[in-house]
Amino acid sequence: MSANSSGSATYSGTLDGSNAKRGLWSSRLAFILAATGSAVGLGNIWKFPYVTGENGGGAFVLIYLVCIAVVGIPIMMAEVMIGRRGGHSPVNSLRLIAAREGLKPVWRMIGAVGVLAGFLILSFYSVIGGWAVSYVGTAASGQFAGQSAEAIGAIFSGLLSDPAALLLWHSVFLALVMVVVARGVRSGLERAVSILMPALFVLLLIVVGYAMTSGSFGRAAAFLFQPDFSKLTTSGILVALGHAFFTLSLGMAVMMAYGSYLPKNISIAKTSITVSVIDTGVALLAGLAIFLIVFANGLEPGAGPGLIFQTLPLAFGQMPMGSLFGTLFFVLLIFAAWTSGISLLEPIVEWLEEQKGMNRTVSTLGAGVVCWALGIVSILSLNLWADFAPLGFVPMLEDKTIFDLLDFFTANILLPLGGFLVAVFAGWVMSRQALENELSLSAPMFRLWYVTIRFITPVAVAAVFLYNLA
Repeated sequence: MSANSSGSATYSGTLDGSNAKRGLWSSRLAFILAATGSAVGLGNIWKFPYVTGENGGGAFVLIYLVCIAVVGIPIMMAEVMIGRRGGHSPVNSLRLIAAREGLKPVWRMIGAVGVLAGFLILSFYSVIGGWAVSYVGTAASGQFAGQSAEAIGAIFSGLLSDPAALLLWHSVFLALVMVVVARGVRSGLERAVSILMPALFVLLLIVVGYAMTSGSFGRAAAFLFQPDFSKLTTSGILVALGHAFFTLSLGMAVMMAYGSYLPKNISIAKTSITVSVIDTGVALLAGLAIFLIVFANGLEPGAGPGLIFQTLPLAFGQMPMGSLFGTLFFVLLIFAAWTSGISLLEPIVEWLEEQKGMNRTVSTLGAGVVCWALGIVSILSLNLWADFAPLGFVPMLEDKTIFDLLDFFTANILLPLGGFLVAVFAGWVMSRQALENELSLSAPMFRLWYVTIRFITPVAVAAVFLYNLA
């Protein structure tokens, strides 16, 4: 490790012996903030509450926590370990590790699957992030005040039916992401998360504190934390497993990319556990805040995907100071989406820098423009192309638009496939000595992780993969 003229730490000890200098996170806290920023996103604040509501509450949450422990943390450790050991982009890190282990370079395709998944997700994730940007102005202007459920639904429907408005907010959101990524590890990613993540936590606590004044704490807490296993189904268990995987940004090559900037003296296990605990805590706090508001206003907790953009605005419209706290809530949602968007763009930018010799600004601009253009296809599928189902001849996909297909293909195929292959590569392909050297765990802890990543995690991810396809 050395210091360059700008004072940022660099590390040149890569597996290929290259002298290419790469910026590193300045501290363990910087990596934790960045990784947590990637993990804490729309999945925590938008998806977790509504899938919890749809699957009965407390029992689902308990299964979700178990899944974080046996699937999420082991795969996160494996991804970070692969990234740090390779010291390059996800694709090249896997290629270099495979070469060191005497394996064929085809294993680099694991990284390619993750990079592709993250890139495709960002193209429509940016569209949803744009919804949040739009709703800040809607909430601040008091448009939710005193409105009926039909009027609130009309606001959302009006947004989705307006391609020009969606394009504007999609462009604004993606521009925010690109500005941060273009500035690099220290000046961009690290500086952004050091501001955005504390701000996100403060906003979340304010929203939770305000929601607790509604008088529905007991009912919301019982729904979220009191297990009723009669409401839990096999489908709910697999949804919990799949969401545990999704919420930690696994299978997207993000943690490999971030791991490649991790100094050698920082514990992979401790940081992975810390990130998982914080991410889970944010999801539970967001769920508590949302269900407090839902129950206080006599709304339905199992409202589905419309919970954030239709059900909650109805509640904000009826609450004292609802415009203020509605605005704060959607700012919170933007911050969560922004930090995740940054992490989704990073792996492809890192690869373009290495493989094509582009500088950081050019690679960010190139990847961002392609992602922006792909997002336009998702926008049009919400309105002008809403009746177009490209794979309508396939029974299970007959009613899915392009937007739906991108979501389905990434969440149900690419992410589980990438996670499964990472578990297989770490548990069955890499040498045990390499794993022990990189993870630096005590003997009992290493055995626990090793058994989990070899036997339990792959089976669990395969179950989700097969269930989603079936």
